[in-house]
Amino acid sequence: MARINRFTFVTIAVVFHLVYIASIFDIYFVSPIVHGMRAFAVPRRPGAEAPARRLVLIVGDGLRADKAFQSFPDPTPSDPNAPEALEPRPLMPFIRSKVEREGTFGVSHTRMPTESRPGHVAMIAGLYEDVSAVTTGWQLNPVNFDSVFNRSRHTWSWGSPDILPMFKEGAVPGRIYADTYSDDAEDFTADATHLDTWVFDKVEELFNIAAVDADLDADLRKDRNVFFLHLLGLDTTGHSYRPYSKEYLHNIKVVDRGVARITRLIDDFYNDGKTAYVFTADHGMSDWGSHGDGHPDNTRTPLVLWGSGVRKPQITKGKLAPGHEDGFSHDWGLDRVARHDVNQADIAPLMAYLAGLEFPVNSVGELPLAYIAGRPEDRAEAAFVNAKEILEMYRVKEEHKRSTELRFRPYRAFDDEESSIKSRLETIRSLIDKQEYEAAIDKSQALMQIGLEGLRYLQTYDWLFLRALVTLGYLGWMAFALTTVIDLHVLQGKAETSRSSATVAVAASVLVALYSMLIIQKSPLTYYVYATLPVLFWEEVIARRQALVAARHTLLGHVKNGEDIALLVMKTLGFVGFLETLVISYFHREIYSVIYIAAVAWPFMYGKRFVVANKLLIANWTIGCLLMSLFTLVSAVKIENSTMVLVGGFLMFCIGVLYLLYEEELTSSKSDSKPKLKSTAMEWPRVIIGVQSGLILLSMFVTRSSISSLQAKQGLPIGNQIIGWVVLALSLSLPFLHRLYPKTHYLHRLVIIFLTFSPVFIILTISYEGLFYFAFCITLVAWVRLEHHIYTFTRKREPVPAEPLPEPKPLYDAISSVAEQIKSPSEGAERHEYRTLTLSDSRTALWFFFFIQSAFFSQGNIASISSFSLVSVYRLIPVFSPFSQSALLMLQLLIPFAIVSAILGILNRRLGVAPSALFMLVMAVSDVLTLNFFWLVRDEGSWLDIGTSISNFSIASLLCVFVAALEFVSEVFVSGIDIEEDGNSTKTRGTTTGNGAVIGSD
Repeated sequence: MARINRFTFVTIAVVFHLVYIASIFDIYFVSPIVHGMRAFAVPRRPGAEAPARRLVLIVGDGLRADKAFQSFPDPTPSDPNAPEALEPRPLMPFIRSKVEREGTFGVSHTRMPTESRPGHVAMIAGLYEDVSAVTTGWQLNPVNFDSVFNRSRHTWSWGSPDILPMFKEGAVPGRIYADTYSDDAEDFTADATHLDTWVFDKVEELFNIAAVDADLDADLRKDRNVFFLHLLGLDTTGHSYRPYSKEYLHNIKVVDRGVARITRLIDDFYNDGKTAYVFTADHGMSDWGSHGDGHPDNTRTPLVLWGSGVRKPQITKGKLAPGHEDGFSHDWGLDRVARHDVNQADIAPLMAYLAGLEFPVNSVGELPLAYIAGRPEDRAEAAFVNAKEILEMYRVKEEHKRSTELRFRPYRAFDDEESSIKSRLETIRSLIDKQEYEAAIDKSQALMQIGLEGLRYLQTYDWLFLRALVTLGYLGWMAFALTTVIDLHVLQGKAETSRSSATVAVAASVLVALYSMLIIQKSPLTYYVYATLPVLFWEEVIARRQALVAARHTLLGHVKNGEDIALLVMKTLGFVGFLETLVISYFHREIYSVIYIAAVAWPFMYGKRFVVANKLLIANWTIGCLLMSLFTLVSAVKIENSTMVLVGGFLMFCIGVLYLLYEEELTSSKSDSKPKLKSTAMEWPRVIIGVQSGLILLSMFVTRSSISSLQAKQGLPIGNQIIGWVVLALSLSLPFLHRLYPKTHYLHRLVIIFLTFSPVFIILTISYEGLFYFAFCITLVAWVRLEHHIYTFTRKREPVPAEPLPEPKPLYDAISSVAEQIKSPSEGAERHEYRTLTLSDSRTALWFFFFIQSAFFSQGNIASISSFSLVSVYRLIPVFSPFSQSALLMLQLLIPFAIVSAILGILNRRLGVAPSALFMLVMAVSDVLTLNFFWLVRDEGSWLDIGTSISNFSIASLLCVFVAALEFVSEVFVSGIDIEEDGNSTKTRGTTTGNGAVIGSD
């Protein structure tokens, strides 16, 4: 392989991490969907009917279990001053009456991600899609899974355009009717109850039409029909006002009245008592109006069944009824009614049984017999069929796996003839024939568990092999990256590659063996990539072993005795320990507070002389660290607080004003011999900065107005929306005007960048984010100056002739030059004498890595979807548009990283290292976190833990790609700037002498 240059290195890094991030989905979250199974239905005696002729499924999207059953004062009383208005009462009296007198209830436990698509797939198809399926689209059905709707004679459905089409697209043509409202109806600033009343009106309209349409009437009266009502109002209201608000509680009342209305309508139409009703939710909602992760408020939803075929409530007298032992339902007033909890996928076989349908062939749900009324014989047959359906999936999966393995190892529970599937089924059949129904039910339920464990065994069959490949890949990448950094930035390309025919032959043999095994197993293409990259990385490291030997003398030449070795070992352990501490910080944000407080002592480690010489700088650093330590001590869950937003905006405005007042003192140089610009030229940059500061004030005004209007439930004024977009566009465009009269001082550039993004941090934030932005920026500026002062303090300085000053290169021109600058130093048309990296530079890279992590976690918990609220984006996009709204939220979240990239770009120049050196070093070590999180990924247990483990791995893995992007951003932001400060006008590039002493650094 030819010598790696800067651009090639970044390309390899990006490709490797984008490919390997998919490894957790190939390993941990392989789709459970297989095809070729036979469908099963509960057999009936001749002339016997199913428990119900039809089934009505009503889903209150985003309804929490506790809010459905708790009592509250009437949120919308007719007379707010009446004494009874403050008396707590159930908000769903109709549903509650079914719980207490007619049906069975419990809590349905959902899985992560707690989003609408996977929730509906679980309850209607009975399967848990792999987590990555949520990214394939909300409306379409990327995999043709089976569902209760597809097994029905006919399904009528009403509701959101985001949910209904995905079941229609994959079903038998003409079987599912879907009536949806338009996307524009999902307005987060309007009263969302109209979404639910629209559904209820449409259902009533259908039955009214049937009164005059004989064909429709005949279709409606056939058996095995399903009616699906998707009620999105609660979810929309919860996002806008949060689930403890009067609006959300009022929406619960609307849903209850609507369900009562539809129940009476259907019962009157059929008048046969053969309708089964299911009321539940796809997911819950956190107190801050979001969902997606595995927080219990998001995973616990109500489940109430009543009607034909449903068991009556089990009432106990004088003691706590079964199911309430966890204390979750202690304040529901239902302690005497048995509570039967289920997993969300269990709802699918339950609905299929009640309506007399075949079970969906991909269902892993276990039929909850506690909800079924009927004879013991019927219950035993139902459990037996449920077991056969799950074992059919196991059979198909086992046959597929057996056909692709060199030496298949069957699941031990089915390994011998006595314990085979056939033998177990025959035993259960015999028990049913002998009328030993309870024993048959117990055996069926036990067999279901074994079958699910067998499916789990097949699902994880290749785990050991794949995890070994991925681990070797990450270790190989880190070794390869460090070798490349050493070659480019320590040895500066002087080491030769030592590739022999023997090493090439060994690498080729390993690849041939891996490929042969993968071909026989019919593995997907990604497996070949996982197998190839580790071999290529390690072969390249071995071929460049001379660089590692040479680097040992260059970097460790100062290690002469046992004391030096002990100090080196301590520093290495400290470096690794710091990275492991960052791993812990993903679970405990408070770690950042501890590190920031500890960082206050860092400058004092260089002695009294350094402290005395840099008193103001150290004070700046101390204040910044102490301020930053506060943000990870407060809750990641933020409530809209206009006062905090405005205080943050005011501090940003003060930065602009103070810079205008003291610009000359901050950017002047005592030895600057350049002629002064003309007065007009000097004023234009000040005018532009003044305009940027004015946009901050305007954004504060429009944000305050929008918050007031939205909180008053008056919607978003169109004028506010227009002004908000104009301010956003202008603030991001104004920096390009600075090209008219460019200034190259680095502080001037940083102020421009700071003011550019300030309006975004006002319009798109809801609480302390603006204060974080202010504190983060002043801390980073202090870090740049402190690193440089430590650098010059700890190294011998020898004066050398100054190099020519760089030509001014404003932002507009900088973008066009990035393609050239991204080349490695040896390839550029202009050769710069950059100094080589030393061991102390690892500290700078570590600080940079820490600030990236801090930017993630100081604003919230980036590993938890729920810690970020979409409330702020309603000020610009009030109508539901998930991708546009998410893009605005991501814009605000990514701004701190742009600041960090600019800061490191400046620090690169001040320390005299190559522009890419520190970025490449960070990319080389960042995967220490990735490997930790790769082995911490979980696909079972608490859904909060599963969601967190996926998020953590994805963030850590993408950090390398992110750092590569930050390098590009840094080049754009700091290209052509003047790095002088502190009254020193010498502009030089630092170089190193043979013994590592640095010369020529200002």
